[in-house]
Parts: sequence; C-alpha cells; structure tokens
Amino acid sequence: MTDYKRYAIYYAPPAQSDLGLVGNGWLARDPASVDALPRPDTIGLTKDEITAATSSPARYGFHGTLKPPFSLRDGKTRSKLESAVAELSTQTAPVSCGPLMLKSIGRFLALVPTDPLRPLETLAASLVRELDGFRRPEDETAMNKRRAVGLTARQEENLMAWGYPYVMEEFRFHLTLTNKLDEDQLARFEKALAPIVAPVCRQSFVINDICLFGDPGGGKPFRILQRFELEG
Repeated sequence: MTDYKRYAIYYAPPAQSDLGLVGNGWLARDPASVDALPRPDTIGLTKDEITAATSSPARYGFHGTLKPPFSLRDGKTRSKLESAVAELSTQTAPVSCGPLMLKSIGRFLALVPTDPLRPLETLAASLVRELDGFRRPEDETAMNKRRAVGLTARQEENLMAWGYPYVMEEFRFHLTLTNKLDEDQLARFEKALAPIVAPVCRQSFVINDICLFGDPGGGKPFRILQRFELEG
C-alpha cells in the first residue's frame, strides 16, 4: 500500500455522473486515474487559456473539501485512516442540498450548493472533528503561511485547534473551477462556463459518498484512493 505525503476527505462526483463529466472534463483529468481527459471546446476561451487558469484545481482534482489535507501523525497509518473513514461512513446519512450555482468567490470561480446547507456543514464538521486524531499538528511555518492572508479571531482559533482556518462555522463548501483570476478574466470565464455548468445547476445536489484523496507531494496531482458510501 502506497503512503502519501498528505491525505484529505473530499466530495468528488463519480466520473460518469453528469457533474463528474462536467467537472472532470473542464479540468481535463479524472482524479481516480492518471490519464488526462480531452478538454471540450469552449466558446470564448482557448484551451491554453483554460489550462493556465485551472492549474491549481486540476492538481487537486474536481472536488469539494470536507476535511482539508493533513499529514498523518506518528503511529497512524493509511490503513487505520481508511478503517476510520469507513466506520464513520456507515454512521453518516447522505446529504441533499438545493441546486448548484456558478459563483465567484473572491477572484476564483466555483460551483456552490444552495439551501439547505446545514446537513452539509454538519457532515464536514463531523469529519474534521472525528478524524482529527490522525492529523499531525501544523508547524509554525505552515501556520504563518495561513496567517499571511489575514485571519479573523475565529479563523485563528480554528487554525490552532484544527490546523485550518476555514472549518466549522467558517466552512463554505465549493467545487473549485479556476485559479484566482484578474477582473477581465473573471468576467470572460464566467460567461464561458455558464452554459457548460447550466445542466448540472438544474439538479438537486446530493452527496451519497465521500472520498479519501492522497497527495503524493512534489506538486504531483492528488488521487482518489478510496470511495466510501454514506449508509447512515
């Protein structure tokens, strides 16, 4: 069994689902595979422009974060982590939200779910809390990088307690589609993406399973290691 530098719990739609086809196609990769996917033609944007503007989300794979990436603490193993996630999944019910919508968050574009959001927030908080025993605490250098963007008092508390500022009540689920864009790019990419994502934005958003992702390090792409059905 291969060990990875970091692990994370993400939602990632099945590759052949409507949402998976849209998200993986846009980012030109399936995180369950090492193979690149053909990127569909997009009106108003060149493929080179899209490649340059999606480098970060493409590396992570099309996903929504539930428990942010973390290194394993001493004495913990990938096998033990997988067992813990499997057990939690048997106790956790699927989550339903309203349809997704295309939205700019700061300077990047993402798909975000609409109400009701509370069950999704509860799912993420549970995973952060229940799996925290596997997380190696962040060192001061890593935490200072998080602080460099400017954190609120509550975000600082989260950073100290959970290793990441944007968890618990600061959590905002999103499926990232682009890097940070300049103002002109933001308008152009939003216009180009709107018709691509329109079909999946007419459907209710349901999370039936969660995925353990692995980060091999060295800037290499994250991979789906295992998918866990929510059965509670």
